Amino acid sequence: MCRHTPPCPAAEAPDREAAHTVARHSEQGWSLLCNGVYLFEDTGELLPNGQIIAPHRPLDAAPSAGPSVVSAA
Repeated sequence: MCRHTPPCPAAEAPDREAAHTVARHSEQGWSLLCNGVYLFEDTGELLPNGQIIAPHRPLDAAPSAGPSVVSAA
């Protein structure tokens, strides 16, 4: 049970990743959040009920440095 004020979001909530970190193992690539969610560095998650949330890292939406130049040989 969360004792933070305001309380951390529940594991089922869409903002579950906002919960406080209670254990961090960066050498292994995961953290345990206050709500029981395991958060992996690839942004995947394991919920307390065993449900797996696939990684959801945002795609790089930055535009390219410029147009590609292709030379004809």
